[in-house]
Amino acid sequence: MKIKSFAKNVGRSAKLPLLAFISALFVSSFFIALSDPEVLKLKSSPLRMLAKGVTAAARAYAALFQGSVFDINLAVAGSPLSGFYPLSETMVSAAPLILTGLSVALAFRAGLFNIGAQGQFIFGAVGASLVGFKATLPIGIHVIAAIVTAMVFAGLWGGFVGFLKAKTGAHEVIVTIMLNYVAVYFLYWLLSTTTFLRKGRQDPISPPVKETARLPHLFGDNLRANFGFVIALAAAALIWWLLNRTIWGFRFRAVGANSAAARTAGISVATVTTLTMFIAGALAGLGGAVQVMGSEFSLTAGVGGSFGFDAITVALLGRANPIGTVFAAILFGALRAGGLTMQASTNTPIDLVLIIQALVVLFIAAPALVKKIYRVKELQTGSDVVSKGWNG
Repeated sequence: MKIKSFAKNVGRSAKLPLLAFISALFVSSFFIALSDPEVLKLKSSPLRMLAKGVTAAARAYAALFQGSVFDINLAVAGSPLSGFYPLSETMVSAAPLILTGLSVALAFRAGLFNIGAQGQFIFGAVGASLVGFKATLPIGIHVIAAIVTAMVFAGLWGGFVGFLKAKTGAHEVIVTIMLNYVAVYFLYWLLSTTTFLRKGRQDPISPPVKETARLPHLFGDNLRANFGFVIALAAAALIWWLLNRTIWGFRFRAVGANSAAARTAGISVATVTTLTMFIAGALAGLGGAVQVMGSEFSLTAGVGGSFGFDAITVALLGRANPIGTVFAAILFGALRAGGLTMQASTNTPIDLVLIIQALVVLFIAAPALVKKIYRVKELQTGSDVVSKGWNG
């Protein structure tokens, strides 16, 4: 009975994200068709134009799959394992997204809106890079030391926001947005110093992390998928356990649901707020460490990419649930990895991947519209955790 109930709850929770994704693909197909010059040439013949548009969209989505999951051409040219090179790239992209998504999701569950995952990601990358190229430690210990340093750096950066909110009432959204700018420009400065600027280079790039500080590959040297993906899955399982099986997790959820009631019940809202932001920062920092130690191997000005901001979308799509966040991050990792193949194979603008992501968020934010389109009677409307848990 418990398994049946669990499966039913998972099905209900996944219904909105799944329908939102399907809707986003459907609407995006129109943009793909209209971006194809061959389709526009047939505007005098609507039926032929429609058929050509459907074909263009189908080819683009097939290329997206080929670039993110399995490439039959690589499998034929090399070994069957080579065909999964795109899946390996999806895993590389998904690992830091899972961790930054968990950072935002955990804050949501405690009634906080962590817009600062970008800055926390950068501080984690700085910490991992510093230990990675400066320290001389045995393999294994070196990796652990770099990860711990990254999590402490980013945890303190995030915890500072929680402390300010707890003690002064400073709004975490405003503070984290401002600290993102601080982190970015601090990184620019660091990469101009003699410690972080690679010898003999003028462009902002650090020395490479040592071999002993690099995360091992999962499927051999030819595939870039590394142990960072395993770390991300382990972190998701740990956060799920924390939220659902521990007293502190109950306190986080209680404060997120109603901070006034939690305070009345004897829960220290200030402590929960500070601790939540510390853990959230540490998770984002772990994402930065995975990026530097698993795939980039050097600290650059663009090391943060858009991971911190995509994390907000991932957490929303995952409904602020650790397991949902994992699947949402893998989906977005697939879109990142497959977008390049889609562009190269079909000349479809890579910006359309961003349109798909934006449309997913749009449909997630409009559950009433999805319910009406698909005539669904039971549909959880949006992230209950976000709508109820964010106390502003």
